[in-house]
Amino acid sequence: MPATAERVGDMLCGVGESPVWRASDQTFTWTDIPNKTLWRWSPVSGEFSLWSLPQMAGCIAMRGAGWLLAMEDGVYTCDALLPDTPCRPRLLAGVTHAAADMRFNDGRCDRQGRFLAGTMVMDMSRAQATGRLYRFDADADGLAVLLDDLIVPNGLAFSPDGKTMYLSDSHPSRAMVWAFDYDVDSGTPHHRRPFITALPAGRPDGAAVDADGGYWICGNDAGRVYRYTPDGRLDQTYAVPARKVAMCAFGGAGMDTLFITSIRPADAAPGALDGALFALRPGARGLEETACAG
Repeated sequence: MPATAERVGDMLCGVGESPVWRASDQTFTWTDIPNKTLWRWSPVSGEFSLWSLPQMAGCIAMRGAGWLLAMEDGVYTCDALLPDTPCRPRLLAGVTHAAADMRFNDGRCDRQGRFLAGTMVMDMSRAQATGRLYRFDADADGLAVLLDDLIVPNGLAFSPDGKTMYLSDSHPSRAMVWAFDYDVDSGTPHHRRPFITALPAGRPDGAAVDADGGYWICGNDAGRVYRYTPDGRLDQTYAVPARKVAMCAFGGAGMDTLFITSIRPADAAPGALDGALFALRPGARGLEETACAG
């Protein structure tokens, strides 16, 4: 696979998000939020599978052989995804949203296996800063609020040593990325500071971190994926043949394939690739996602 983004499969997601590589079965799994669907792709066999969900899932994480799903009204778990077997999520922790018509959005586990996820008002035009970043505490059977005053929390990622947390706000009125010092013992971010004040084009969406600490961020509305060094310097840019790229994740046998999801807007032209899935090999290697420890 060359260092250019090539389409994977022929599906078009409404909002493709949260791709996760599971090394044990060599597959990518991701969510199509508005279509309430989980997808799985095996690069080895070329096979695609899908499962319907009862609610929208904004993000997913591995949990044992199964999955953790941050959905509309809380954090759920489901068993391993098996062919021809329905996915039946079970509620682990409900959420009391700060406003009406909210759902979970971007999220992932930290390096210690704690699951973090943000919430947003589904109608972005309201520009309502009632989003929060939560940490799922399995032992406490609940969700702890880590940050508030967010519009569209996105771009959550952790440095290889887990001591730096990155978080973006995708809303056009903010469109920036922050870095935080992250307490690996308590799972708490502090010392918030600007990391990327503006992308060269587009607004920041989902992200990944490579083994060298590079921060890969999707430039939504620009059809670009950017890599920033740990000191905040832009050093690589890749074009994607879809305007609204959403999130990227490393995977593949060598952890050297960057898998990229995208969004299909209502006004997309019939032949546009917005909503498609893409993969490229940019010459970097990623880190395997940590599964939820709770």
